[in-house]
Amino acid sequence: MSSLPVVAAVDGSHDSLRALDWALDAARRRGARLRAVHVRQYPVRGDEDPVLDRVRAHLEGRTQGIEVEYTGLDGRPEALLPELGSDARLLVLGSRGRGGFASLLLGSSSLAAARDADCPVVVVPRPGREVHGEAPGGPGPRVVVGVNAAGPDEATLAFAFTEAALREARLQVVTAYPWPGPTWMVPGELAPPVIDQEAVESDTRTLIDDLLAPHRARCPGVRTESWVAPGDAAGHLVAASRDAELVVVGRHRRRPLAPARMMGSVTQAVLLHAASPVAVVPSAPQE
Repeated sequence: MSSLPVVAAVDGSHDSLRALDWALDAARRRGARLRAVHVRQYPVRGDEDPVLDRVRAHLEGRTQGIEVEYTGLDGRPEALLPELGSDARLLVLGSRGRGGFASLLLGSSSLAAARDADCPVVVVPRPGREVHGEAPGGPGPRVVVGVNAAGPDEATLAFAFTEAALREARLQVVTAYPWPGPTWMVPGELAPPVIDQEAVESDTRTLIDDLLAPHRARCPGVRTESWVAPGDAAGHLVAASRDAELVVVGRHRRRPLAPARMMGSVTQAVLLHAASPVAVVPSAPQE
């Protein structure tokens, strides 16, 4: 078992305390240490840190069997928080901290961590987000994972299966395919053949089942269900986030001509609008 801790970024806000509660539960499920980190933009006097004092009071009597560390760092949160991922099993943040405008759906620190940290990052939203659209639900705990059939990522799937196993939850695999397909014609060109949507959906479902097979073998106790639908992947994932325990999405791989880390439009949209916590998983290194 990894000795790396679950790290919760705290700043004393209600958002960060909700993230701390989520991190405490994640550490307990994993048998891991919990590290509460306050990144201070302005240095404090001596060893005084009112935010960490509030965190200690918030956790009082709730950490039996869990080793908890409290750390204060001085600097810019959006710069330091992603660096915590190099020494963490999981980095957990609230969707917004004390700074920024009230209308922001996602704070700059959470965005930077989700984009740049070396470990999976969980962003816990404020309660009460409304989501629209239809998605299969059902009773019992549920973890949702988004899978791109054209470019699946093993790290994202592995994380989602592990999380579902830890929570004794079923895993809902969401895949979208473009429909109707684009058609470009120039004068005098023949129209392309009609594509059978049912065939496209069937082929996509078969591909997803093949991708899931090794993960199902690794986690035989996880019940999976595939949801293949046409249209907008982000919209389907946001709809599926209603009453879900977690939505898991991947992060773009670095490309040789674009070495900067990117998060992807689907992942960013899910972070902005999902009703449940969202885990952003770094892509597995390419061989």
